[in-house]
Amino acid sequence: MNIRTFISALLLVLPLATPAQTVDYKDSPEYLALRDSVHHAFNDGDSARFYMAVRNLEKYLQQKNDLHAYYTQRCNEIVFELNRMNIFESYKRAQQLSKELTEKKLDKEMYMAVNMMGHIYNYCGNKEAAKQCFWDVIHRMEKEGYTESIPPIYMNLVNIVTEEDPQEALKLIDKALEIAHEASPTRVFDIEARRTLAYYNMGDTLNFVKGYNAYKEGAAKGLSSVHGRQLEVRWQVYNGHIDEAVRLATEVSENPFETQAEVYSQAGRWREAFDALKKGAHETDSVNSILLTSSMQGIQNELEMYEVRRQQSKMMLYSMVIVISLLLLLIAALVYIVQSRRRHWKQMEKAYKRVLEAEKMKSEFIQNVSHEVRTPLNIISGFAQVLSNSNNDITEDERRHISETMMHNTRIITTMINEVLEIARGDSYDKEAELQPFRCNELLQHCIDVFCKDRLRPKELLSFESTLSDDFIVQSHELFMQRILNPLLDNAYKNMAPEGGHVIVRVSTDDKHLEIDIEDNGEGIPAKDAERVFERFVKLDPFKEGLGLGLTFSRTMARRLGGDVIVDTSFPGPGCRIKVSLQLN
Repeated sequence: MNIRTFISALLLVLPLATPAQTVDYKDSPEYLALRDSVHHAFNDGDSARFYMAVRNLEKYLQQKNDLHAYYTQRCNEIVFELNRMNIFESYKRAQQLSKELTEKKLDKEMYMAVNMMGHIYNYCGNKEAAKQCFWDVIHRMEKEGYTESIPPIYMNLVNIVTEEDPQEALKLIDKALEIAHEASPTRVFDIEARRTLAYYNMGDTLNFVKGYNAYKEGAAKGLSSVHGRQLEVRWQVYNGHIDEAVRLATEVSENPFETQAEVYSQAGRWREAFDALKKGAHETDSVNSILLTSSMQGIQNELEMYEVRRQQSKMMLYSMVIVISLLLLLIAALVYIVQSRRRHWKQMEKAYKRVLEAEKMKSEFIQNVSHEVRTPLNIISGFAQVLSNSNNDITEDERRHISETMMHNTRIITTMINEVLEIARGDSYDKEAELQPFRCNELLQHCIDVFCKDRLRPKELLSFESTLSDDFIVQSHELFMQRILNPLLDNAYKNMAPEGGHVIVRVSTDDKHLEIDIEDNGEGIPAKDAERVFERFVKLDPFKEGLGLGLTFSRTMARRLGGDVIVDTSFPGPGCRIKVSLQLN
């Protein structure tokens, strides 16, 4: 199944809930003609015909005062753009739909916009956000009494969690079946087929065989399931007919190469599995490139429109182009490194497993970077649009606030890119960098002043305390010291208490080591996470700014100077104390 077919199936298999009232116009020839016109243009992918047809149908539905059916067609527009891989356009339409439903106080239909955002997030690989959206849809449907349409939403969740938690996927399938038996019996057979696939993936052959036999009995009675051909593939594997399973997988699978690799690996045919995985990775990279290009092109077009209206946005446009270019270069570099390492794997079975691990790391990196960069980019884009609209009556204070917000988010993007670049080039730093004598207190005070100035952090919230005399000399490197302290100070500022927050930098010595403590009065770091926070891309609070690289780089630089950075788990709180220990020469 290709991407277009998959997204189209979402619209047909997961219809938005049926309105409580019965509308008699739906049997009229006029409505049927308008509806069929939309369906034909949708399936053909003809944007000109589709938008003409859907506008006519939406106008007709508004005249009939059927808002539920009208907003269902608005969702059709979003799915149509997803089919065409216009992610940015789909996102804008979903946001507009949410805004319109909110303004008109149509809470009963709000789940439509949430459902669309779930599909967009899932399409872009942001599975956590997609799961949150689909759970929200289920709660809204339960509240509004749309019970019969809940099972397909559970199946969306099943598709997301299947790989990471098969047991959770099985529980969700059972819940969908429970609801379907009561409210939507026509869905039961299809969900049962999906549960049989789950048994296979979990290695429960007994239940898989029972489920497959039940599926064949239902099929003989004329019942059908979208998972039927997938069951046939697994049945062939179970019976040892590997070549036949591969042939069926090529015909029916959304990702045939991935399914082929799975079939071959289960048969122990590692070379074929490796070849199929390489082809699948190439195809996935191509799709990801199209998605990124589509999204980035949408942003570029929006900025060009702002440039025509307001010449003052020119510098913002250049900044965004640079950020996007750097991001693409980093992704290309990562892909190149992964591909280069694959050529050196000696054993085929071991190579197959390492390719899977490398692909997972790459996906997490792309998702993490794209997710963190998207928020400040959207803020900058939105405020640029506000500034470019001459009809907006903006006061000087508001204009100043908007400008400061745009500058702040630009710095966020720059900081994230710098962190990635610092990690990428960390191995190139000279271990034997020339050290020079510095007055310790003067050096640390200078590093703090530079940090507050560059990061626009309020200096009055930071205090510096030293037990050393002003003449105490250390052999150090100013650049290294700055790179060690900057992430730690930035972390302390971001995590200090929102009310009465402060940061303290303390310096002392035990004659062998220089000890620098950075304290904040925020929520602190649990002892169980004291080491995990130094891993790459780890953030205890996913809503905080950044990529989760700062503490990693700070520890790396400290160790290059013969020291270390740790979380002081003995600190009584409130807040957190991070200790930097450097050898005294």
